[in-house]
Amino acid sequence: MQPDQAAPVGDGPVEGRIEPGFGAVLDAFRDNFVRHGDVGAACAVYHRGRCVVDLWGGLADADRGRPWTRDTIVITFSVAKGLTATCINRLAEQGLLDIDLPVAHYWPAFGCNGKEHITTRMVLSHRAGLAAVDGELTLDDVLAWDPVVAAIAAQKPNWEPGSRHGYHARSFGWILGELMRRVTGLSLGSYLEREIARPLGLRFWVGLPEHELAHCARLIPPEGGSDAVASLLGADSLTNRVMTGPNGLFGYNEMWNRPELLRAELPSSNGVGDARSLARFYAALNGNIDGVQVLGPAQLARACERQSRGPDTVIFKETSFGLGLSLQPMVAPGAGARCFGHPGAGGAVAFADPDVELGFAYVTNTMQFDPRGDPRAASLIRAAYDCLSA
Repeated sequence: MQPDQAAPVGDGPVEGRIEPGFGAVLDAFRDNFVRHGDVGAACAVYHRGRCVVDLWGGLADADRGRPWTRDTIVITFSVAKGLTATCINRLAEQGLLDIDLPVAHYWPAFGCNGKEHITTRMVLSHRAGLAAVDGELTLDDVLAWDPVVAAIAAQKPNWEPGSRHGYHARSFGWILGELMRRVTGLSLGSYLEREIARPLGLRFWVGLPEHELAHCARLIPPEGGSDAVASLLGADSLTNRVMTGPNGLFGYNEMWNRPELLRAELPSSNGVGDARSLARFYAALNGNIDGVQVLGPAQLARACERQSRGPDTVIFKETSFGLGLSLQPMVAPGAGARCFGHPGAGGAVAFADPDVELGFAYVTNTMQFDPRGDPRAASLIRAAYDCLSA
C-alpha cells in the first residue's frame, strides 16, 4: 500500500502506509473490521527506529459517519500507565526522586494511617495497598485533582503495604501524579508534554488540549458497560470498588466521551493519542529516535526488573509489573519474552520488544472484553512477528 492509498474494508477505508514485507499486518488489520467487530482503529509498528507500518481506518464516530483519518486520536485508558511510569522513572534517573524513600518524604500528609512506610517503588509495582480510593467524592472533586489526592493521603491501605500486589487501576496515576507535582511543580501531563511528547513529536496527552477535542474518536462502550463485576462479585467488593471508584463514579460507558473527562488529567486512565505516537514512544525506549533518548539503558533496565508477578489481589488473573511497566505474560499476547509496555481497557495496547527492536501500538474506539483474550491485538501482534521472522 502506498502512503494514503485507501482499500475498502467494512464500512470504511483503511489508509496509511506499510513497508515491503509487512503486508500481513495490513491483512490482520483489515480482518479485524470484517471478523472481529472493529469500527474504528489504528495500528503502527516501528522496527529498528523506523516506522514500517502506519495504518488507520473505519469510523471515528459511528453515529455521525465521521471517518477515522490520519489525525484521529482516541482515549487509550491504561495504556497511559506506561507513559506515566516512564515519567517517574525519568525523575529517578535525573536524581530528583528516590523511589525507595517513603512517599511521605515528598508528600508529608500521606504518611498516616499505616502508609508511613509506603515507597514509590511499592506504588509503581502495585504493592502499596491503595488500589481502592476511599472517601465521599463527586466527579467534580476527582476532576479538580486536589480533593482526590487529599482523600488518598488520609485513608488507610486496603491491605498491608508490600505484602502482595493488586492492580491500582486509578490510584496509580493520582499518587504518582501528586509526587510529580511536589517534586517538579508540574502536573504529570505537563511534564510528559515538555520532556517526552514535544521532543519526540508525539500526539499523545494526559489532559487533552481543547483544540484537539475535534480530532478525538467517539468511544463505543462494551455491551453491559461495567455492570458485570458488580453483578458477579458485589458492589462492595474490592474489585468493583477499584474498577468503578472512587465512590462508584467511573464505569466503561459513554462518560468517557465527555469533554471534561478528556481534558482532565487522570494519569492512569485517560491518555489520548494515536497509534503512530505510541509506537514511536516505545521505539524511543529501545534506543534514541532522532537524537531523543527517553531513558538511559541503566534506568530502563531497572524499570523492567520484575517487582510483582502472580495472581492479582484485585483482578485475580496473573499480572506482572516492573517499575510501573507491565511485563510478560501480561503486556501483549504472543509478543517476545522481554516486552514491556501497557495494555488498556477494551483492547488498546502499546509495547516495546528490545530483542527485535520493535515498537508496537494498536488503538481502537470499539471496546471489547473477551475472557479468552482480545483477538484484534493478538492477530496484529502475531502478524508483526511473522513479518519480522520472514
